[in-house]
Amino acid sequence: MDLLNTLVDKGLRRELPTREEALAVLATSDDELLDVVAAAGKVRRRWFGRRVKLNYLVNLKSGLCPEDCSYCSQRLGSKAEILKYTWLKPEDASRAAAAGIAGGAKRVCLVASGRGPTDRDVDRVSKTIEAIKENNEGVEVCACLGLLSDGQAERLRAAGADAYNHNLNTSEATYGDITTTHTYADRVDTVHKAQAAGMSACSGLIAGMGESDADLVDVVFSLRELDPDSVPVNFLIPFEGTPLAKEWNLTPQRALRILAMVRFVCPDVEVRLAGGREVHLRSLQPLALHLANSIFLGDYLTSEGQEGRADLAMIEDAGFEVEGTDTTTLPAHRADAVAAGGCGGHASGGGCGPCGDGGTPAAPEGADASGCGSAGGCAPATAGAQQAGAVPAGVSGAAGQAVPGEVRSDLVAVRRRGAGTDLPPNA
Repeated sequence: MDLLNTLVDKGLRRELPTREEALAVLATSDDELLDVVAAAGKVRRRWFGRRVKLNYLVNLKSGLCPEDCSYCSQRLGSKAEILKYTWLKPEDASRAAAAGIAGGAKRVCLVASGRGPTDRDVDRVSKTIEAIKENNEGVEVCACLGLLSDGQAERLRAAGADAYNHNLNTSEATYGDITTTHTYADRVDTVHKAQAAGMSACSGLIAGMGESDADLVDVVFSLRELDPDSVPVNFLIPFEGTPLAKEWNLTPQRALRILAMVRFVCPDVEVRLAGGREVHLRSLQPLALHLANSIFLGDYLTSEGQEGRADLAMIEDAGFEVEGTDTTTLPAHRADAVAAGGCGGHASGGGCGPCGDGGTPAAPEGADASGCGSAGGCAPATAGAQQAGAVPAGVSGAAGQAVPGEVRSDLVAVRRRGAGTDLPPNA
C-alpha cells in the first residue's frame, strides 16, 4: 500500500513522517497487520540488522513511593501486594546484575522507587555502578532514579553511568490525568539534565492507559523531538490496587501497530519492547522482534517476566541474534554523536539522530543491504507490575480494541524472587 511504501522510504532516510501518516498506521486493519510489520521491519533491519539487545533490571529499592502515578504498583496508596525493601547494598546489587549478564544482558538498568534521589542516594548508586563495572567489562549501566537535581547527573556520569532513563509516559495534554505530584515538564527537564551530563538518554511511553490514537502519536512525536537514544515501549497491565486496575485497552494486534508506529517515527533509535509484552503480545511476541531491537531479559521490577531461557529461545527461533558487548547498538551516525556530546549530550532536545538533515548515511555494521519510582518512569516497574489473577485476557473488539474477558491468572505473577529476596532470579 502507498502509505507503507512512503513510510519505509522515509524511515530509510531518517525523515519524520507526518502526524496523519502515524495515525494511519494505528488505524490499519488486522488484515493489513502483517504488511505493517513487514514494512516497519525493513526500517528496523536497515539500522539494526537482526540484532537484539538484552537489558536486565535490578530493583535497588522497591515500593513506598510518595508520588501518585496512577499506573504504578509502587505509588502512594497502592494496595498491590508487591515486594517492599530499602536500598540494596552495592555488592548485593552487583550479584543481582550478574545473573542477567550471565544470560547475555548487555545493559544493566538500576532502578529505585521515589520522587528522585538525595545526594546520599547518588553516592549509593555510584558505588553500585562502580561495583558492576569493575566485575563486568563492556557492560553498560543505566540509572533510573526519578527526577534529578542540579549536579546529580554529572555525578552519576562520573561514576560510570552510561545512560539515564526517565519516561514521558503519555502526551503532555493528558499527563495531569495520570499524575498530580509532578509535571510533564519535570520529566522533560530530567531528560535534558541527563543529556547535558553526557549520558545517553532513555525515554519512552506506556500504552493502554485509555489514551487516544492522537495521544499516542503526540507522545511519540515529543520523544522524537526530545531525541533519546532508546525508547522503551511499555504496555499497561491494570494492576489490582491502582487507579487503572480496570483499564484493559490492548490486543496483540494493537500492540504491534503501536510498535510499528514508534519505529516509523523513530527509525534509527533503540526501540525497546518493555513492560507488559508477555501479557499483551502473548504468542505474537516473536513478531514484535521485527519492530523492536531491544528487550528486557527475564523478570521486571515488581512482576515476573518470561523466563530468560524462553526469551533466548524466542530470539533464536525468530531468526535473530543476541547483540554482544563488542557491538555498538546505535547506528554509526548516532553513536558518533553520543561520543561527541551530541545526541546523548545536548540539553536542548531534537537536532540530531532522526532529526538530522534527512541525508542517507552508510548502513551500520550487520545491517541488511537489523515503575520504577513513580517519578522515575522506568519501563517495567510501572507497566509490567501486576498481581496474580488481576488481568483479564480480553478479546478483540471493534477497531482492534480489547473488551473485558476471562481472567487469565496464568499470564501474570508478582515477583517474589531475584533482587531483594533469597531466591534466584528468573534470568
